[in-house]
Amino acid sequence: MLEQLPAIGDLFAAMQSELANATSSEWWRANAFNIWNIIVIDVVLAGDNAIVVGLAASRVAPEIRAKVIFWGIAGAVILRILFAAITTQLLSIIGILLVGGLLLLWVCWKMYREITLAEHPDLDEIEAGVASEVPPDGGYVSFWGAIVNIIIADVSMSLDNVLAVAGAAKGSTLVLVFGLAVAIVLMAVASHFIARLLVRYPWISWIGLLIILFIALEMIYKGGHDITCQAYSIGCDGDTLMAFIKAKIGLGP
Repeated sequence: MLEQLPAIGDLFAAMQSELANATSSEWWRANAFNIWNIIVIDVVLAGDNAIVVGLAASRVAPEIRAKVIFWGIAGAVILRILFAAITTQLLSIIGILLVGGLLLLWVCWKMYREITLAEHPDLDEIEAGVASEVPPDGGYVSFWGAIVNIIIADVSMSLDNVLAVAGAAKGSTLVLVFGLAVAIVLMAVASHFIARLLVRYPWISWIGLLIILFIALEMIYKGGHDITCQAYSIGCDGDTLMAFIKAKIGLGP
């Protein structure tokens, strides 16, 4: 299995090759739909970071809140970069694409419950807590306690984001890096605005959910195709479903 992992140098070489083609209109036409999907995914998933960081900052002493917000965002950025580097290599292993698709289905289920239950946090209350000089009922938590809480919450959010973006990139290293960059910018600059936008217009979340569901199902199908090709030599030259149908009616192996 380990020998299937591409070298980091190969990934950089692939991105450099794509960069050379990214100036052409053909590259943009070929990847425009994937890039659009990534932007929608990033918008839908970016708001959670503002909520997590805001809640953590509201529970520390006023003089260190700015540091908690800064390092909370920095931690999320580092996690996304690490997950992107790992995910890019893991998805090349036979079977991992199927596992990633199943994980994305779980992400869809979480998003569906959040949307349908409409249990949105009160952003005004979070803002008031960040601005308040009065400690919460349980007292202030320490700087490191707040950072640990943010990182624990960010592990799940970062994995969700990177998996969805990696699936939408469809093997393009440059599109994946673009998606990661958009996610980081939105998270650092506009996550608070996006959190309010999603609460006010929940239909945006539904669009994002449908896109992620489509990507999850596509990853599951392609991952299953890879497994059947590798294990049973079925559908290696084309569509797995058609190969099964042909095999059933005696038109092929």
